[in-house]
Order: sequence, then structure tokens, then C-alpha cells
Amino acid sequence: MAATTRALQRERTRRALVGHARRLFAEHGYAEVGLAQVVAAASVTKGALYHQFDGKADLFRAVLEEVQAEVAAAVADAAEAHDDPWLRLTAGCRAFLTASTDPRVQRIMLVDGPAILGWDTWRSMDEAGSARHLAEALTALADAGVLRPQPIAPLAHLLSGAMNEAALWLASSGTDRDLEDVWTALSGMLDSLRTDTATRGGR
Repeated sequence: MAATTRALQRERTRRALVGHARRLFAEHGYAEVGLAQVVAAASVTKGALYHQFDGKADLFRAVLEEVQAEVAAAVADAAEAHDDPWLRLTAGCRAFLTASTDPRVQRIMLVDGPAILGWDTWRSMDEAGSARHLAEALTALADAGVLRPQPIAPLAHLLSGAMNEAALWLASSGTDRDLEDVWTALSGMLDSLRTDTATRGGR
């Protein structure tokens, strides 16, 4: 019973630290947030923080993992609402753009993420989330003959990079009209990947 209580307390402490750190990182950016601010907001000691995390970068990584998981879940939910594989792809892509243009998400996931953790680490984390869903959707379309024959891995990387860049641009512009314009451009890119038969058959 005592061990269970301690485990629950540790988990509550971890959730509090991640939650308050996420809010502070989103509002001020990684560089402007000190650990003293985080522990004060979470009402814990620095010792409790270091019991959970190696330091500020490790705490940020936990925050980023949470943000990426939420975006990936939004993508998956949007895609799984459709049976048609093409609609699954387009719905998932649009859900990614919508979710990642939230300024609080954008700052953590697309601005500070690569800068703080390094491109290779950030990319591997991204691939485990939304990028994985994108690759799975493209693979399903290729297997169904909807996409022209082509290597899927580089295509998934190219599209993922394009959407990340679009999300960054949208975050700085921030209007619904811009989102529609980006979606029009991205839809055209996606349509160009389809076979002639698939295109003629409709969207």
C-alpha cells in the first residue's frame, strides 16, 4: 500500500511538472523559462523535479512528447472517421495543420523542439507520431493502386516537411483564410500523386 501511494504521488508530481512546464514553455518559450519558475508553479521542490527529470531539457522532452501525442491522436481520430483511404489521408493532413497551428503547440513542437533537442532527436520523435500515421496512410493508398508507384518513405518525409513548414507559416499569419489557402495548395500537391484512374474516379 505504501509503495502504491508513493507511486501515485510520483505520478501526480510528474503530471504537475509537465503541465506547468508546458504552459510556461508555450507562453514564454524554452529559453525564457527557468526551473525555479516551474517548481514554484507546480508547488514542488527542485529535488522533486530532479527525481523525475535529469534537467530542463529532459523536462522539455516530456512536454514535447505529450504535445506530439495529442497532435498524433487528433490526426488519427480525423483519419479513422472515414472508410475511404483517400479521405483518411486528406482528413488526417488537414487535422495536422489545424492542430499544429495552435500557437501553444507550434512554439513547443515546431520552434523549440528541433532547436532544443536537435534535429535528429526531434525528427525521430515526430516520426513516431503524426509522421508515422502519414506513412501508413500513403502505404495503404499505394497498395490500393490510388497512388502512382513510387517510394513511400521519401514521399512521407517530403509531405511531412511541407506540412511542418506550412504550420509555421500559418502560425505567423494566423487567419482562417490563410488556412484555406494552404489547404488548397496542399490538396493540389496530394492530388498530383494520384494515378490517372484514381483522379478521374473523383476525390
